[in-house]
Amino acid sequence: MQNPPGEEPETNLSVTPPKKWAAGVPAVVHALEYSLEQTSPRRTGVDLLAMNQVGGIDCPGCAWADPAPGQRHRNEYCENGAKHINDEATKRRITADFFREHSVSDLAGRSDMWLNQQGRLTEPMIKRQGSDHYEPIGWNDALGVLAGELTSLSSPDEAVFYTSGRASNEAAFLLQLFARAYGTNNLPDCSNMCHESSGFALSETLGTGKGTVSLDDLHHADLIFLVGQNPGTNHPRQLSALEEAKRNGARIVAVNPLPEAGLRRFKNPQKPSGLIGRGTQIADRFLHIKPGGDLALFQALNRLLLEAEDARPGTVLDHDFIDAHTSGFEEFAQHARTVDWDDVRAATGLTREEIEKVRDEVLRSDRVVVCWAMGITQHKHGVPTIREIVNFMLLRGNLGRAGTGVCPVRGHSNVQGDRTMGIWEQMPDSFLDALREEFGFDPPRPHGLDSVNSIKAMREGRVKVFLALAGNFVRAAPDSEVTEEAMRSCRLTAHISTKLNRSHTVCGDTALILPTLGRTERDVQADGEQFVTVENSMSEVHTSQGRLEPASHLLLSEVAILCRLARRTLGGKPDIPWDRFEGDYHTIRDHISRIVPGFHDFNARVTRPGGFQLPNPVNEGVFNTSVGKALFTRNERVVPKAPEGHLLLQTLRSHDQWNTIPYSLDDRYRGIHGSRHVVLVNPADLAGLGLSQGDQVDLVSVWADGTERRARNFEVVPYPAAQGSAAAYYPETNVLVPLDSVADISNQPTSKGIVVRLEPTSSRATTSTSSVSPAWR
Repeated sequence: MQNPPGEEPETNLSVTPPKKWAAGVPAVVHALEYSLEQTSPRRTGVDLLAMNQVGGIDCPGCAWADPAPGQRHRNEYCENGAKHINDEATKRRITADFFREHSVSDLAGRSDMWLNQQGRLTEPMIKRQGSDHYEPIGWNDALGVLAGELTSLSSPDEAVFYTSGRASNEAAFLLQLFARAYGTNNLPDCSNMCHESSGFALSETLGTGKGTVSLDDLHHADLIFLVGQNPGTNHPRQLSALEEAKRNGARIVAVNPLPEAGLRRFKNPQKPSGLIGRGTQIADRFLHIKPGGDLALFQALNRLLLEAEDARPGTVLDHDFIDAHTSGFEEFAQHARTVDWDDVRAATGLTREEIEKVRDEVLRSDRVVVCWAMGITQHKHGVPTIREIVNFMLLRGNLGRAGTGVCPVRGHSNVQGDRTMGIWEQMPDSFLDALREEFGFDPPRPHGLDSVNSIKAMREGRVKVFLALAGNFVRAAPDSEVTEEAMRSCRLTAHISTKLNRSHTVCGDTALILPTLGRTERDVQADGEQFVTVENSMSEVHTSQGRLEPASHLLLSEVAILCRLARRTLGGKPDIPWDRFEGDYHTIRDHISRIVPGFHDFNARVTRPGGFQLPNPVNEGVFNTSVGKALFTRNERVVPKAPEGHLLLQTLRSHDQWNTIPYSLDDRYRGIHGSRHVVLVNPADLAGLGLSQGDQVDLVSVWADGTERRARNFEVVPYPAAQGSAAAYYPETNVLVPLDSVADISNQPTSKGIVVRLEPTSSRATTSTSSVSPAWR
């Protein structure tokens, strides 16, 4: 049960064995329980029956693709999607009385869960300079305050415009158009912190920053790798696609430091076999890898494939594909043959025999797909790891054919669409040229600030205004204390939001809360009811249209807020039709159709059932790289190491959590109940460290420059993590990652592979109980 609004949760840890399967009846029960706590049965039903349906509401929970229109279930959603959409549709409301009762200082001391549980924001609020309270402000005055600050800056580059993947295509396009018309490319987004390494690696090697697979490819693959991802929690509808693949004969290799329930078995609640039967085994083979060992694993596999070709020339590698479509093979092959098996063992924790068995799976498979998520991207060597995965795919021609491809699994609803719409600080000149031709102004050309560099610029006083379109920036970013200090250094911080979160409590001199419509709500403008569009992980673009009445008559849509702000700030120069954009979103899409490749006839095509698929050049045999071919790369070996008495920590989210917001203190798939301040450690490592179940420790991260970071008061839980590693929840552990700890090339924060020691505190927990099962092999 959730804590009542206004009450902080009590922590009382109990530990049960990790689950051996995901979904089933408990998923249905938990989804309905949470939904009915938040809203009425009628609103719950309206939301759930419209979610992910043709012409319905796009689930904001993740970016997983929908089946074809004729193949969708009536209940096309997962447990976490149902929770998230009804968390937004909650009956709870935050009014001016709430802010009179709670000062900013009071709110800053509350938990993320408590802030979210207070309900929907209902009217614009301002915290004025010198005040410790938000107070009501009218829309005209609120936008006037923001526009006034923007126009008073000495340079447009003193402002930052952040975007979360919750924003629609239309809102994202308008935000980047406004920022560039204003004069800056400072457009950081949540991609900077999750899949930036994927974008850089894929763009360099394949000429596109996106994945190349469709649901149909997954359904018809012979072999699927799930690397550094936990589909049961982070994108549960992927399990249905994997179940279909297994039914068609696919085999699945899971590569992860933790034996997650969703990697083991799936009980599909849409089917009788999932409700009363054993469900479907997902992973045929599980590689219990150390954090950060994935680069070494794929280097080892590539060496084994080259050696297999040497033994049976012409039978292993796809030389026709390599000769026609790739560059750099000889240099890559020479380097790959130098892989050292001792290094591989040290980096992965896997034996050569385990890896050779995977090699044999590959040799039996004509069509291979590799999926990955932030267990890959959030390492310092995330870009080289993904480049090595591409090498693996190129060797046997597993790109551009049905049932093959690379699949970076995005975790946020429209994060991929935001990037397509121009939300990037480094958009190419071709996009900027198209903006110029369409709107008659020359956008700025110098690259802007990404998320990490925005924090640095705020801290140094080079950025004075921060505007966020959705999201919870201070909890998504690393180095929590530094990030908050940077935000408080601004003259003005403003957030376009549906619900209260930690970022609203970390204020500049002046702070604005600009409440907006949610995905679930009807959006009526001057020209009638509107819909918006989104792009999923597989480059499919479709509509999303809310069904519920707005939480307050004072809410504005994201589009309306941005259009009104642009009019107030720009004063009609350049001549952009903001009034028409606000009144009729079709006009926005008309302009997008002439600017963004693949969006021709946008309005006509997107209203067809299921929308439309954006073209992927790789699937047409086109590689828009520096040499016009797919690139083999040489990637230096990396062996992540922790000194004696230390572990490699990965941060992760619990099952009952959406991005930075926990919905409860439970993580039932991992058997954690009643607390989030836990650290999961292999029992053998605990014995070596002289620690036991229930010990209280501080997590202390150790960095090459001699500095240390501390996350206090975590309870030790024995868990089948890979030996030499540990795991703990974020955002509680963001404090451990310095702002300067970023991935090479992509500048993405490194929230995985953190060297930590577990420093016992003076107290020992006495309230916890546990029952721990052995590691899954």
